[in-house]
Amino acid sequence: MGALFLIADRRWEREKGNKMNYYALFYYVFDDFVARRAAYREEHLRLVREAHRRGELLLAGAFTDPADRALLLFRAPERSVAEDFARNDPYVTRGLVTRWEVRSWAVVIGNEPSSGT
Repeated sequence: MGALFLIADRRWEREKGNKMNYYALFYYVFDDFVARRAAYREEHLRLVREAHRRGELLLAGAFTDPADRALLLFRAPERSVAEDFARNDPYVTRGLVTRWEVRSWAVVIGNEPSSGT
């Protein structure tokens, strides 16, 4: 997101009283997750892309070595946005995710536009 858009977004949040927060959604997956996900991957990616287009999902990906978890980073007014995503994700509903959790994330660096070039 460009600095001007970020500044405008922050101004809108202040004026409207909307506070956007960061939430990390952690997925814990089965050992053979990579092999088992193929049947559900397109639907999962569709949900990911939709959440990203809405501006809710900033980053998403799986950890490697070992491929035992995934992280999805949300920016939203409430944690329910991340929770609802997980509850509707086919990786969760089809049992590929053994458990998931949403954690609030206090961003210290990178939350404001840079002042230098």
